[in-house]
Amino acid sequence: MERFLPSVVQHTTVPDTEIVIADNCSTDDSIAFLTTTYPQLRLIQLDKNYGFAGGYNQALKQIEAEYFILLNSDVEVTPGWVESLVRIMDERPEVAACQPKIRALNNRTHFEHAGACGGFIDRLGYPFCRGRLFSSLEEDKGQYDTIREVFWATGACLFIRSKDFFDAGGLDDTFFAHMEEIDLCWRLKNRGRSILCIPQSTVYHLGGGSMSKKNCRKTYLNFRNNWCMLYKNMPDDELRKIAFPRFVLDYLAALQMVLTGQFEHALQIPKARKDYKAMKIELATKRETNLRLTTVPHPTGILTGSLLWLYYMNGKKRFSQLEKKIR
Repeated sequence: MERFLPSVVQHTTVPDTEIVIADNCSTDDSIAFLTTTYPQLRLIQLDKNYGFAGGYNQALKQIEAEYFILLNSDVEVTPGWVESLVRIMDERPEVAACQPKIRALNNRTHFEHAGACGGFIDRLGYPFCRGRLFSSLEEDKGQYDTIREVFWATGACLFIRSKDFFDAGGLDDTFFAHMEEIDLCWRLKNRGRSILCIPQSTVYHLGGGSMSKKNCRKTYLNFRNNWCMLYKNMPDDELRKIAFPRFVLDYLAALQMVLTGQFEHALQIPKARKDYKAMKIELATKRETNLRLTTVPHPTGILTGSLLWLYYMNGKKRFSQLEKKIR
């Protein structure tokens, strides 16, 4: 926060905009730092760690605004980062949420993993971005500088109408962290709302500040929450079609982890699948609501083929090579 909050304070100059810090029951000296250095900023202190999803839900219930910007604490913003987002949202009432262009803080010419220039998924539920396929990060040469409809907007910097946020039920607390923004955007897309990437706004994201790739829990949450997201938003016929291919691919991923010495990570995959099955009872009511409120059963932004096949077998490493296969 000491490193990144100054840019937010300096460059957030839109009238009637308030910066609010939500503290998810931190155990360091964040509160002392904030109250001493930024006494003018509103601080919401939560009574426990509700996770990324629950923490935002708890904090946003205490804020009245037309728009929310959910911003990670490890994001550096740039001059004018809010203005273009507000302008497009004001002009296009059908848009529920959007994101800016996300570049990597430590490699500033390249896109960043968590969002890049807008998110998509393939038919098996694997997420990817305009500018990032798996671990392949493209250099930003302006090739994706058009405003375009996407499937999901990153939670690292999510600009969303408060009405849409609450109407869709907010972020799903049961996810705790990871993929909760994709789940929320999927609900919005199914209900006929639009999601955009607006690359005229740029921010820089460090990434992995709360949970690095080396953390086994990150592997667990990604696999578990991906299944929860698919179950909540896919109709029965589509879910049945992907069940066996995903079963095989999940365990191939576990095998790959074993062969590369990532034994603890490999163990997280069967655990994630087991826990997902146990959570289905809790998720069933949410699923019924989501499917009942769906007005667009086949939303845009889904790759019709397999991202794994196109990436590893066909050598497609850039988003532009997949463009024609995205419905």
